[in-house]
Amino acid sequence: MARIAGIDIPRDKRIEIALTYIYGIGPTTAGKILKDANVNPDTRVKDLTDTDVNNLRNIIEKQYQVEGDLRREVQLAIKRLMDIGCYRGMRHRRGLPARGQRTRTNSRTRKGPRRTAGSGRRKESKK
Repeated sequence: MARIAGIDIPRDKRIEIALTYIYGIGPTTAGKILKDANVNPDTRVKDLTDTDVNNLRNIIEKQYQVEGDLRREVQLAIKRLMDIGCYRGMRHRRGLPARGQRTRTNSRTRKGPRRTAGSGRRKESKK
């Protein structure tokens, strides 16, 4: 298993797809990296040579912000929004969608499972 940017990328996948397992690298970025490293996108990870893996590792380290650094930067940006008290920050603080989606229905990913709102008092038993 090749290890790039602290992630073990899967051996049996094409390198173009395997690079997307790294946080911060999508399909477009993976294609650019492979073009810079002069590696065929259809090559399987297990068929890569050590020099290919080293080239990919060097390009990713020098030109792209990935994994821990990128996650930290995103979290700091969200924290800044919450600290200044802007609308987006308040939505993050309340756990609601921050990009204008409707919340009357849907948005279950952000809000969590439904909580039924009852009348607040228990039923009285019949005598």
